[in-house]
Amino acid sequence: QVTLVESGGGLVQAGDSLRLSCEVSGGFVNEYAMAWFRQAPGKGREFVATIKWNSDILYYGDAVKDRFTVSRVNFKNTVYLQMNSLKPEDTAIYLCAAGPQRTARWTTGFRRQEFYDYWGQGTQVTVSS
Repeated sequence: QVTLVESGGGLVQAGDSLRLSCEVSGGFVNEYAMAWFRQAPGKGREFVATIKWNSDILYYGDAVKDRFTVSRVNFKNTVYLQMNSLKPEDTAIYLCAAGPQRTARWTTGFRRQEFYDYWGQGTQVTVSS
């Protein structure tokens, strides 16, 4: 089965940057739609970013546009989330997800957590003001 392990979270100050990593085992990152979600205390999971299996299409949630960048390094079997200009409202547990393999439903389903089959346990990002 596919296993996802996130890393790179921490405590930073507003305006700082972090890079999160999602290492994939049991599968290959170029075979799945990969995504990042986040969940703050008392809130549901919020879509952050997605990268298509062939990396030719990227989408971001409105709250992180122009600040976050998702990327993939195939030989490392790892997906990254570069987070710049962090704000206190970015504080959350960040979760990596892998969706179905090369499905046309990606175009309508990628923003929904129900679309994804595999989830990591998350890494905490805390941004102080």
